[in-house]
Order: sequence, then C-alpha cells, then structure tokens
Amino acid sequence: MALYKEKGATKKVAFDGFTLCGITTECKNLLVGGRIAKIAQPEKDELLLTIKNVTGQFRLVLSASASLPLIYLTEENKKSPLTAPNFCMLLRKHIQNGKILDITQPGLERIMQIHIEHLDEMGDLCHKTLLIEAMGKHSNIIFVDEDQTIIDSLKHISGLVSSVREVLPGKPYFIPQTTNKLDPVNLYETGNTDAFYQAVFGKAEPLYKAVYTALTGFSPIMAQELCLRAGLDADQSALTFSQAQQEDMQNAFFHMMEDALEGRFEPTIFYENGKPAEYAVLSSKLFAADQKRTCESVSELLRSYYAEKETITRIRQKSADLRRIVQTALERTVKKYDLQCQQMKDTEKREKYRIYGELLHTYGYEAKQGDKSLKALNYYTNEEITIPLDPQLTAAENAKKYFARYDKLKRTYETLSELTKEVHDEILYLQSVSNALDMALKEEDLTEIKEELISAGYIKRKGGTKKEKITSKPYHYLSPDGFHMYVGKNNFQNDALTFQFATGNDMWFHAKGIPGSHVIVKTEGKDLPDSAYEDAARLAAYYSSAREQSKVEIDYTRKKEVKKPPASKPGFVIYHTNYSMVIDTDISGLELLSN
Repeated sequence: MALYKEKGATKKVAFDGFTLCGITTECKNLLVGGRIAKIAQPEKDELLLTIKNVTGQFRLVLSASASLPLIYLTEENKKSPLTAPNFCMLLRKHIQNGKILDITQPGLERIMQIHIEHLDEMGDLCHKTLLIEAMGKHSNIIFVDEDQTIIDSLKHISGLVSSVREVLPGKPYFIPQTTNKLDPVNLYETGNTDAFYQAVFGKAEPLYKAVYTALTGFSPIMAQELCLRAGLDADQSALTFSQAQQEDMQNAFFHMMEDALEGRFEPTIFYENGKPAEYAVLSSKLFAADQKRTCESVSELLRSYYAEKETITRIRQKSADLRRIVQTALERTVKKYDLQCQQMKDTEKREKYRIYGELLHTYGYEAKQGDKSLKALNYYTNEEITIPLDPQLTAAENAKKYFARYDKLKRTYETLSELTKEVHDEILYLQSVSNALDMALKEEDLTEIKEELISAGYIKRKGGTKKEKITSKPYHYLSPDGFHMYVGKNNFQNDALTFQFATGNDMWFHAKGIPGSHVIVKTEGKDLPDSAYEDAARLAAYYSSAREQSKVEIDYTRKKEVKKPPASKPGFVIYHTNYSMVIDTDISGLELLSN
C-alpha cells in the first residue's frame, strides 16, 4: 500500500470536502422532491431521517460524532429511545412531512445543507435549512430559518467554549472563516489562475502542505493525490517549481474539481493484508493496494469501510487476551532461550579442558612440585601452549581436574543441545500463533486459535466447559490459470490441509524458515504452469510474518515429501526435497472464493 507520510506519521483518508461532495451529490439525486416521513434520534449525536418519494423510501444517517462524523444512506433502521430528545421533537414539529427542495454543499466545505419547504402552524409556506457540519470534534447539526438565524442545534456552543462562533438559538448562523483558505469551487468556476498560483506556490513549504493549507476541503491525502496527478514531487518546496510545472498543477486541479462537480465518482475501498486500509471517492492514483473493491455508491463505500474497520477493531479487542497470553509466553520463552544460548557458549571451553588433560598425561613428568603452569606442544595444532596448574596438586591430579571439567561441560552441552532446540521450536510455534492472530478476521478464527492454545497447554479449559465448535475454514483462492489454492489460517488448519486434505502430488508451499501459512495447490493430476507456482508462492509470502517485505523466499515441494515428526507441535513439518524461489507479496491477481 502506498501511504502518504508526513514526518514518519501515516495519514489516513479523512471525511474531507471531496467525500462530502460525493455523498451530497448522491443525496441530491435521490432525495430532492421527497418528503421527510420520520425523524428519529437513535444516538445522542445522530439523526435518522426517513424520506419517501416517487422512487421509494430512503433512510439518511446524519452523525455529528466528534470521533467519526458521517453522512450516508442506509436500508437499516435503528432502534430509537422511547422518549425522543428535545432536538428531535423540535425537528418533528417543524419539518416532519416537509419537502426537500435541494441538497447543497457550500464550496468544498465539510457541510451539507438540506433545504426544506413546509407549512407552519398557520398553514403558511416556510423554508428551513438543516445543516450538517462534519468537522471532527466540532461536528454539529444545526437547524436555521430563512434568515439564517439558528432555531436550535444538536450541540450548543457558547462563547465560553468558542470565541469564534456561538451556536445557540437566536444567534446568526455563519461558516467560520478562521484559516483564510480559498474556495476551490470558486477558483474552478471563475478560472482564477492567478489566485491559485499565488495561494499554492507562494509558500516555502512542501507542495502537498501548501495545497491543503491553501484550499478548503483538501485533506493531506487529497493534496498528495493532486500532486501525483500533476506529476510533481509532493515533498518539494512549493517555491521551486517552474511555470510549466505550475501549469501542470493547475490543469490537474481543474480536472479533479471537474470530476467532483460533474459527479464522476469512483468510490473504492483499498485493502492491505485483507483489511480495509484506505478509501477514495474519486479515481485515485495514490493508492497501490494488494486488493481493492469498487462500490456502487459513496454511501455503500462509507457503510462498508467503517463497518469493516469496526469489525477489525472488535476482533482486535476480542483477541487482546489471546495476544497477551501468546506474547507473555513468547517473552518468557525468548528469555529462557537467551539464557540457554549463553550457557551453551560457556560449554565451548570443554575441548580446551580435554586437551589440557591429555597434554598433562603426556608431558606432566616435566612439571615440578609447586609449578603454576606448564608449557607444552599441542600435537593437534603443533603450537606451544601454556597450561595453568594448581600448585597444590600434582600433574596427574591437575589432569584429572581438567577431565572432570570437560565431562561436566560435555554433559551440559548435550543436554542444552536438545533443550535449546525444543525452546527454539516453541518460539517458532508461538510466533506462528501470533501470525495467525494477525490474520484473524472473524470470531470463529479466534475460536480455533483459542482451542489450539488450550491443546498446547497455554490456556486451561474451565471446568465443565466443552470444546467450542469450530466453523473457521481456510482461505480458498482461484488462480487465473484455474487452479484452486488453499491457505491455512492457523496451525490446526495447516495440519489439516497438508495431511488430510492434500493428496500426494498436490503442491505444498511455505515461507522459508519463518512463521506462515501452509499453501496447498490442487493439481488434479495436471502439471502446473510457472504462473501458478508464482501465484501460490505469493500466497505463502503474503500469509507469512514477512508480508511487509518486498521479497520473501518460499520453499515448495510435492505434498508427499512433507512429513510431520512424532509428537511435534501443530503446524510443524519437515521436508528434505524441495525447491525455492524469491517472490513478492502481491496477490491482487488471485480471486478469493471464500474465507
């Protein structure tokens, strides 16, 4: 994924002026002419309007959440409180059954204006406007009359809270101008190129920053997108570009604005490691993701993107306990392994003690009583060495002492050789479980990993509880060549794929020497083309702990060459006949059939 970065921090797509332009255009096309049939306030900072017109019924969600302001159309209804809040009751009084005359966006501000016509208590025709300001922590829903006087708002903002603008009944409504940014819609419609050049290229700062600090509605990401469309270095100082480059930037700006104002939206969600990473409402050259999904509408994009993000967050929260267990065990095991490695290093002196003992048996007659050392020829290297002696002991007794040290270190070495291998294997196993937790996208994936940890003894099953039903299944991909490829999500699935599902001549792939998934390619008795080998290797690279690297080394062989040692941990296998290749992690060419 090509992500925009500023001083090491990754910038995510914001609900910016272009996103709001997309949803405003969509709502205008579908809702203008309709009547507001119902008004509900399911959350303290959210409204749900039900609108009916000749084409059907629509539900419009207006959220002024400080953390995630959103506007989108949905088919889902939401449960409302038994007693409607005051703001909701006020809106029902004024605009329920009102007709939507227009839906607009001032400039490229993050503001939607719903213009409504209704009859007052006297039967006179009146006009009101419902404004939704999607401005982060300053988000609000404001209801104003024809004179732009505030009737009421979802959030009351007094002068004690904001010195820029009070949002209270009876106060005049206006859009705060605190940053002196230019209106890009006005620049586009008037063709004021001089103002554009002066605003964007008149500051000694990176070009992308000059864009989003000069133009309303541009987020850092959209500023980066504009620079890319113009073919200019976003990080280069805005003062350093030539006249021709400035003209390229201006042309790119006009084309981008034309796309937005003419409604040429291409709502797309970009995925990374199977998770939604970014989205774009316009055609984007900025994001290079391993997967992407084009949505039919901006509403679908916003619903899907944030619902999937919420799911990932929820899974992350639900996996927190499992992650803590695995991480604690991993840290403890790594400490044990480091200690054992240090002890192993200490045993390297054992051969020196053996040689001392042998040389003392050979040349000990030359040592005199009370000598502290003996120089002797080491017949293994033909070099003279000095052997330290205990002056209180004879040469034979010194030799016996050295042989005793040798025997002790030799026994320690033999014991540690087996123990360090076991501990190292446990580290690899725990890392593989951690990798499986990173891959988990559903609760049933976590269920199977938990059962694996119970089986491995890292978690104790609570008394009386039964083994949970496993419904998680491996990933199933189809290559462009028509070959079915399967990827294990955890060690249980890896074992099942390799030793129960695969047949002898199916192909087996795995990242070399690191935790990762087993990948099985069903050959159906056919010879695989080179492209199928590469696709399967990409899957093994992508679903490994090295997925962030540009290249990963992959081992592959026929399934019949893969063996499972007795009493080994889940997912652990050995093989002695294999081939290897170095491959990237781009699996965008593979179709995911099920997960």
